[in-house]
Amino acid sequence: MILFIRKIFYSILVLLGVVALVFIMFQGLGDPAKLLIGQTGDKKTLDNIRKDLYLDQPKWKQFLLYLNDVSPLCIHNKSEIEKKQLKGLFIGGTTKVGIKIPYLRKSYQTKKNVTDVLLEALPGTILLAVTAMLFATIIGILLGVLAAVKKGTWMDTSAVFASIAGISAPSFFMAIIIAFLFGVVLHAYTGLNLTGSWFDMDEVTGEKYLTIKNLLLPAFTLGIRPLAIITQLTRSSMLDVLSQDYIRTAYAKGLNKQTVVFKHALRNALNPVITAITGWFAELLAGAFFVEYIFGWKGIGKITVDALGKLDYPVVMGAVLLSACIFIIINMMADVLYGIVDPRVKL
Repeated sequence: MILFIRKIFYSILVLLGVVALVFIMFQGLGDPAKLLIGQTGDKKTLDNIRKDLYLDQPKWKQFLLYLNDVSPLCIHNKSEIEKKQLKGLFIGGTTKVGIKIPYLRKSYQTKKNVTDVLLEALPGTILLAVTAMLFATIIGILLGVLAAVKKGTWMDTSAVFASIAGISAPSFFMAIIIAFLFGVVLHAYTGLNLTGSWFDMDEVTGEKYLTIKNLLLPAFTLGIRPLAIITQLTRSSMLDVLSQDYIRTAYAKGLNKQTVVFKHALRNALNPVITAITGWFAELLAGAFFVEYIFGWKGIGKITVDALGKLDYPVVMGAVLLSACIFIIINMMADVLYGIVDPRVKL
């Protein structure tokens, strides 16, 4: 329990570091007030916007105000709570102390709350990441087990060669190749689109409907690298476990090969595989930027790339903070999974 509390404390420090880094990175990259008002705004309007965005304050104070906005623990006056429509529990008089949902400010382009913008895109990224990781995990573990059991055969050589090729291929390069091959050249046979999100809109009724086929190409592309790594790790870990004395004892007791491999060997070989799965899942869930952008898949990655192109800094900063939170939460979940899969590991 002490180690778990310590990990939470370190996670908070990491988030503080991310907030500071994100704030510093976007200083001096254009005037947000001019981005909001355009080229035709007068000086008085420009000054009012700068005051509204705290740009008239010193940099250190701007950082503290930003930290106060994105932090769950906060100090706000009554007018700020109403103006920003903060949601949480607040106590006090004019100046209130409270616990709130982090306020990521508003998009420069759409004027919508960044939280709402990201939550609209998050389901698409979750669907894409879960599908890609299911594909990578199931196929990768099966290929890794097969390669370990058939060590030295053509099956083992093929699995190792394919996994090396998968690891070596950058996601953005594979996305372009796969999109062009299956979405353009072979479109007449596959029926798959070059771009498209997880829903389409009926041109007549205007209603949205699911289009799962648009998920196939980006999920396959996104799953290639984690599939290759999971295959390698499973093979390596299985080879180590299969050489242990208790495996030989299990065979000596008369247990069949399938029971020994999947019930005894695989379970004890999964710890490094879980590390890879949770790490990759966190990365995919945080936003597969190039893959989502190339396939036109509406998710955190595409929203972030579009926001960068439009210099919409609050959306980009919010996406980075959300990504950091996802990494931390999934890493903590991995610790729990270790204990479930391997009883020798204590939380």
